[in-house]
Amino acid sequence: MKRAKQRPAALSRPPRQRNPVARSPLLGKGGPHERTASAKRQQAIRELRRAIDEFEKE
Repeated sequence: MKRAKQRPAALSRPPRQRNPVARSPLLGKGGPHERTASAKRQQAIRELRRAIDEFEKE
């Protein structure tokens, strides 16, 4: 299999500015993954139960 030719860094062009109006709206959903609201609620409940258990042990 042939490989693509490597261009020297000095000759490579910067990425072209794309039209933001023409972009797919689904691409705007990208970015870092976050926990869902349900997962955040469940985590809060688990922390509360742990705190109650620690308090009752004392």
